[in-house]
Amino acid sequence: MSEPARWAFPNSMQPTQDEVRFDLKAALDAVVALRAEVPDDAYTASILGTERNGNGVVIGDDGLVLTIGYLITEAAAVWLTANDGSVVEGHPLAFDFATGFGLVLPLGRLRLPALRRGSAASVAADDDVFVLGHGGRAHALKATVFAKREFTGFWEYLLDEALFTTPPHPEWSGAALVDDAGLLVGIGSLLLQESVNDEQVDGNMFVPVDLLEPILGDLLRTGRSAAPPRPWLGVYMADAEGRLAVRGLANGGPAERAGVQVGDLIVAVGGERVANLAQLFRAMWRHGPAGAEIALTLARGGTPLNIRVRSADRQDLLRKPSLQ
Repeated sequence: MSEPARWAFPNSMQPTQDEVRFDLKAALDAVVALRAEVPDDAYTASILGTERNGNGVVIGDDGLVLTIGYLITEAAAVWLTANDGSVVEGHPLAFDFATGFGLVLPLGRLRLPALRRGSAASVAADDDVFVLGHGGRAHALKATVFAKREFTGFWEYLLDEALFTTPPHPEWSGAALVDDAGLLVGIGSLLLQESVNDEQVDGNMFVPVDLLEPILGDLLRTGRSAAPPRPWLGVYMADAEGRLAVRGLANGGPAERAGVQVGDLIVAVGGERVANLAQLFRAMWRHGPAGAEIALTLARGGTPLNIRVRSADRQDLLRKPSLQ
């Protein structure tokens, strides 16, 4: 296994024990490096790669690790590395599309402290927080929440409220966001640039840990939420000035099979006009669970076009984890 990259934040950007009111070392030790190996023929291999690296956070006394799910989707092997250099193989236990969370069960004893979970609801814009990546204090960052708001992803993903922090952490995937009490409030998902008061702000987006509580039991028992899977079309969208343009299609996905083309504009869903990604996704999901037929009104070269798409459960396309 490779050692962590030899880089560090400047000392002024790292939290110190004197500055916080929680056990900083214990919090740092709860964050592990995560490496996943994905088969070349996996459905997500061409999109997310076959070697994925990020972080995970120990949240249970049994060593259960919470991470961002795209790191472990279709993984055939997962390795967890602690700050002391010890390495344990892990089993990709669950991935939830609605939240984006993933769970990894260590197959050996990690002997690491668990990071207690708090609530993103207790964190407000302009609050000071800490972003913890694997590698100890050198990879810990003092940050500020600059926004709490809805987030939409072009891959048919929507959070009613996400946490946005700055400055950005360069190794954000699966990183821990902790509040001033050292409680876990979010899991790192994205690096992005946002416009705030007409200025461009570089930062990270975190998925609120609150979304885990209602589904954790189901994920542990069955590997997925008990909620019916949302209808998935397999369209990658661009949202610009009220125009929803199809910029990509999942290979063999429902939209491609139904005849949707790159460059089409989506005007309405089931007769309901949509002007942004959030409206589009919510209109789709109101048609019922995966398998529901979705009526799309498109504009192709200025010509209106009506297409009916039989949606799918995207999890059906993915390799399932197995214990050997």
